[in-house]
Amino acid sequence: MQNVEVYSSPICGFCHAAKRLLKSKGVSFEEYDVLRNPELKPKMIDRASGRVTVPQIFIGDTHVGGCDELYELERAGKLDALLAG
Repeated sequence: MQNVEVYSSPICGFCHAAKRLLKSKGVSFEEYDVLRNPELKPKMIDRASGRVTVPQIFIGDTHVGGCDELYELERAGKLDALLAG
């Protein structure tokens, strides 16, 4: 299983939806709360090629993007393979 990282905010509905999908698949992930720890946001922006919104999701070395992209991978049947590495 690949390492999964989620940059999020506790007040973000898309963040909750993305984490809900990951949890429903039994995926553990490292969560970085950029609202409570704003010093993490510049690193997120750099890793996400300038994207400033949350969530920003990384699976292994792959930047998935946000919630919509995560769900699109799931709909396309590609998420499990990406998670498996």
